[in-house]
Amino acid sequence: MDGMLKLGTPALELVVRSAVVYLVVLIGLRVTGKREVGQFTPFDLVLVLLISNAVQNAMVGSDTSLLGGVIAAVTLLVVNFLVGRFTEGSPAARRLILGHPTLLVHEGVVQRAAITREGLTEDELLTSIREHGLENVSEVRLAVLEVDGSISIVPMSAEVFHSR
Repeated sequence: MDGMLKLGTPALELVVRSAVVYLVVLIGLRVTGKREVGQFTPFDLVLVLLISNAVQNAMVGSDTSLLGGVIAAVTLLVVNFLVGRFTEGSPAARRLILGHPTLLVHEGVVQRAAITREGLTEDELLTSIREHGLENVSEVRLAVLEVDGSISIVPMSAEVFHSR
């Protein structure tokens, strides 16, 4: 029973390792593009599972104690909370960490460079258009890849309001 609580790695080292791994994975996911969890392809899911397995030792080293795991988990939760607060309080930090919306279709014209830059395919765009009840891109006034990975669609039939 004592072995469960006896740290094999100093607590501060566990905290630093876990925080660094969190930030590296966050940056890696940010760089690789936007995609909702519900839109994960099997490849995305496999990647997340493999990353979680790969970084476990980087966070806890040789420590296999219950306390070491708890320290790592609490550190990840705290860092995640702090990153969330940081992005809420600063529009610049929000754009840096979360990105910004990307225009995919404008007035029925597909923005191919934007689709390529975001790592999407035209098939994924067309799927989203159909999910919104439209048949083809010519019916789309705007399609926007939101920062959360979802695709918002505004049909041509929607009234456009102009502010004065």
